[in-house]
Amino acid sequence: MAIWNQFRQSAQTMQNQLLAKKNDLKSGAFRDASMAMCALVAAADGVIDPAERQRVASLIATNPVLANFPSDDLQRRFDDYLNKLQADFAFGKVAVLQEIGKTKKKPGEARAVIQIGIIIGGADGTFDKTEQAVVREACFAVGLSPEEFDL
Repeated sequence: MAIWNQFRQSAQTMQNQLLAKKNDLKSGAFRDASMAMCALVAAADGVIDPAERQRVASLIATNPVLANFPSDDLQRRFDDYLNKLQADFAFGKVAVLQEIGKTKKKPGEARAVIQIGIIIGGADGTFDKTEQAVVREACFAVGLSPEEFDL
């Protein structure tokens, strides 16, 4: 249980860091990369069950960092990325990682996208190996070291 408490504390620290940067996170690239990351984490194990989809959608709608964008627009983008991943996971993953990679030129946005992935991944009480692996891949897509995020 100590590991989970440590992770929860780390996720809360990340959320606080994101809140502090909220006013800097208004670009379309950040919006799209964030929704791509949420979809990638939700589909990390190759299966997207309706309960998981709803849980992530709820987190997107209530996350104060994402409040810079209309929630229905975020939901539509999240669903579009999920649909790509469901249609062909390997091909969809390439497209989603390319979308995430568009934040590479803005390290602050890139870090924020990775942090959102970690927060979403751990929201159900576990940040499993498949979720960690896709977030690690996203780190490479944006040119950040996974070690920076303990991945």
